[in-house]
Amino acid sequence: MFESRSDPLAPRWVFARRVIKYASIAVIVISVALGIGILGYHYIARFSWIDSLLNASMILGGMGPMGDLPSDAAKVFASFYALFSGLVFISVMGIVLAPAAHRALHHFHLDEEDQKP
Repeated sequence: MFESRSDPLAPRWVFARRVIKYASIAVIVISVALGIGILGYHYIARFSWIDSLLNASMILGGMGPMGDLPSDAAKVFASFYALFSGLVFISVMGIVLAPAAHRALHHFHLDEEDQKP
């Protein structure tokens, strides 16, 4: 996937393409997580579609819920969705930062004769 320690540093266009690829994967992960939240709030908490979007977005973004939850099932869903959202946040940050972290670490491990001025 990425170049190994013995390979030279990838050109900037390869790095840019890699960043775009991983950012696209992060957008897909966020979209799936948001979709799960929207469907859960709509069908379990009986919120309207727009209120479901608002609540799912707020929890996924780390802000917290916006409305009162009408039932115990909705409260249980909101609890599990909040925990799930925290894991999604950590995972997305790892996905987005992976190309830059790899490039920085790979740059530090290059021998001086391998680096171009």
